[in-house]
Amino acid sequence: MEKGYFITGTDTNIGKTWTTVTLMRYFKIQGKSVVGMKPVASGCRVQDGRLRNEDALLIQENTSLSVDYDLINPYAYELPVSPHIAGVDNPVKLDLLIAKFELLKTLADVVVVEGAGGWYSPLNEREDNSDLAKALALPVIMVVGIRLGCINHAKLTYQAIMQSGVAFAGWIAVCTDPELLSRDDNILTLKKTLDVPLLGVLPYRKVADFKFFSERVKL
Repeated sequence: MEKGYFITGTDTNIGKTWTTVTLMRYFKIQGKSVVGMKPVASGCRVQDGRLRNEDALLIQENTSLSVDYDLINPYAYELPVSPHIAGVDNPVKLDLLIAKFELLKTLADVVVVEGAGGWYSPLNEREDNSDLAKALALPVIMVVGIRLGCINHAKLTYQAIMQSGVAFAGWIAVCTDPELLSRDDNILTLKKTLDVPLLGVLPYRKVADFKFFSERVKL
C-alpha cells in the first residue's frame, strides 16, 4: 500500500462519507487503486437477509475492485445510535478491525477509512474513534461541516487530534448549510486558525456530485 487516510469529523452528519468517496475518486484519477472502509456503522437496514449500511454500500460501490461487504463494514448495527449502545450484544473489537484493515492494505494502493461520528465518539465501553485511528496508524483528515458553530467544533477537534500524536494530514470543508451567512469568512477564519493544510472545499449540493467534488480536493 502506498498510503491511506483516516477520516474523522467535527460532528455526525457533516459529510464524512461524501468526503471519503470524493477522496477515493480523487485517487482513482491519480491512477491508483483504492478501497474504502467504514469499520463501524449504526442505523443499518436488512438487505438480502443481512444488515447493510447505505454509506458503506456507497463506499463499496466506489472501490477499485470487488470487495466483500463484511470486509468494508465489519460491524453493522441496526439501531441508529452510538455504536457502544447499539453494539452492546456484539461490541466492537479493535483487533478484528485491525485485521480487516491489514487485509485491505494488501488489495490496493490506498485505503480510505471513515470513522464513526466524531474523534471521541465511543466504539465500545472503553475505546473510541481516536483509539481506532491510533491503532491503524493512518494520517488523519478532519472533515468540518461549515455551519453555525463550526469554528468552535473544528478548533476543539483539531486540538484533540494534535494532542493524540497521530499524523494530521489536513482538513476538508464541507458546506452543509446553504443558508449560512458569511460562509467564506468562516472557512477563511479556520484556514488562519488551524495549523494544518486546507485540502479542499466541497460546495453545498443536495445530491452528491463526486466528479465535481474530486476536482476540488488536493493531497
